[in-house]
Amino acid sequence: MGTVMEMILRLLLATALGAIIGYQRERTKKPAGLRTHVLICLGAALFTVVSIYGFGIASDPARVAAGVVVGIGFIGAGVILHREGEIVAGLTTAATIWAVAGIGLAAGAGLYLISVVATALVLAVLLIPRSIG
Repeated sequence: MGTVMEMILRLLLATALGAIIGYQRERTKKPAGLRTHVLICLGAALFTVVSIYGFGIASDPARVAAGVVVGIGFIGAGVILHREGEIVAGLTTAATIWAVAGIGLAAGAGLYLISVVATALVLAVLLIPRSIG
């Protein structure tokens, strides 16, 4: 039963961390907001948990992590391709989606402190005023 509680804790942490970043994006009226960031973070954590616990000794969690990174790359590319006139928009949103997937992978792997610190760093970067950043 301890293992199941550990898996649930990892998923709940990923959900909370994704929500924190998603809430900031939602507040600033970005296209990828709370639900998107929560689902990406939770999904990455779920894939990681399943790869660690679901397939036994024969599994390779690093392969799942690589697959998540590639899959998120496709989502991010779709965000970046959105253009407003001659200006390419969505780079920060794509980068945030990519970072949230990494946070989900870390939470899913049980790297609690790393995932929390990464969330704080992402928030710090997002809160830098545009005139400075």
